[in-house]
Amino acid sequence: MKLQARNAAASAVAFLFVPIVAFAGAAEGEKKAAVCVACHGEGGNSVNPQWPSLAGQPAQFISTALFMFREGNRTDALMTPMAKPLSNADMNDLAAYFAAQKAAPPKHKSKPENIANGPALAKKYNCSQCHGPQMLGLQHIPRIAGQQYEYLMIQLKGFKAGTRADIDGNMTSAARALSEKDAETLADYIAGLK
Repeated sequence: MKLQARNAAASAVAFLFVPIVAFAGAAEGEKKAAVCVACHGEGGNSVNPQWPSLAGQPAQFISTALFMFREGNRTDALMTPMAKPLSNADMNDLAAYFAAQKAAPPKHKSKPENIANGPALAKKYNCSQCHGPQMLGLQHIPRIAGQQYEYLMIQLKGFKAGTRADIDGNMTSAARALSEKDAETLADYIAGLK
């Protein structure tokens, strides 16, 4: 009985400690994120159509992406050198900060026909299976709802061509099956999601 009470108390203390650690990481991440603003926007809300918004992304996705850039598993002329000097703690702090930021409402207005056809295509190509029913991301899978249309198209084309790194091959497989029209429809639909 005493052991159960002790275990319950330890679990409660551990549960209460997690938000404090996440908050400390986010506070540290805010300082470290100052350099990220140039491309990813204030608070991680990009206004550049070629750069993704990081606000509201799952923390695990951000830290994984930074790790992939640092280790050379994913390459980009700007991101690779930015990630090279980051420690694991830096990546986790940045991830905690951006995950805690509120994503700005999308400025993109999807075409009515793409709003009508987008959900069926998202289901057909398993977008919602990995990215979640509202495309908000899950664990190491990014939030794609409300991302810039141009950015989404660049990524889909990269996956289709096999030039964009893919952790498990799922995106490459899905993108290769996409017609150009379906890719445009999906990107337009997803870019307008709140």
